[in-house]
Amino acid sequence: MESRKLTGKRIVIATHNKGKLEEFSELLKPHGVVAQSVGALSLPEPEETEDNFRGNAKIKAESASRHSGQIAIADDSGLCVDALGGAPGVYTADWAGPSRDWMQAMRLVEEKLQAAGARTPEQRKAQFKCTLCVMWPDGHVKYYEGVAPGQLVWPPRGALGHGYDPVFVPDGQEKTFAEMSHEAKNAISHRGRALELLLRDLF
Repeated sequence: MESRKLTGKRIVIATHNKGKLEEFSELLKPHGVVAQSVGALSLPEPEETEDNFRGNAKIKAESASRHSGQIAIADDSGLCVDALGGAPGVYTADWAGPSRDWMQAMRLVEEKLQAAGARTPEQRKAQFKCTLCVMWPDGHVKYYEGVAPGQLVWPPRGALGHGYDPVFVPDGQEKTFAEMSHEAKNAISHRGRALELLLRDLF
C-alpha cells in the first residue's frame, strides 16, 4: 500500500465537538499540522447509516474530505457491553437521547445489566472501542482501531471525562475514567490507543 504522511498538512477533523477538536489539535500541532473542524467550516453533517464503527467513521471522513477538498480524520466510538450482546455499540450516543443525557444513558445500561443478572465484575465486562478513519481527497483511506477493556460499576464515580466514563473502570485500574486526569485516561483510552497508531504510521 502507498505510504503517505501528514506532516505539514491542513486537515479537517470531522466533528462538531469542540473538546474533540482540541484533543486532535494538541496531538497534531507538533507535527506542523493545522486542524479545523467541520463545524468551523460550516460543512454538512452526514447521516450515520452503518451498523459498525468503521463504516460510520468512513461516512464522516468521506463527507468532510469531499466538501472541504482536504484530508479528513473522523472517529466513531462507543461502549460495548458483553452481557448486552455488545450494546449499545454504535448506538452509544443514542441511548443518551436527543438531549444527550448521559446519566439517563448510564442508568439505562445499569437497568439492562440488572435485568440480565449481571452483578459480578466478570459478568459486567465491557470495552470502549474507537475507529479512526483518515480520508484523502483522491479516495485513499486508512483506518486505526483502539480498544480499552474494563468493567462497569454502579453508582457512577468521578466528575471528569464525559459520556459513560463515570461507570467504566479500565482493566488494571481502580479508578473510573471520570476519576482520572485527562493525561492518565488518554494514555490508556480507546481513542488514545487509536491515535497512537495513527501518529506512529503517518508521521
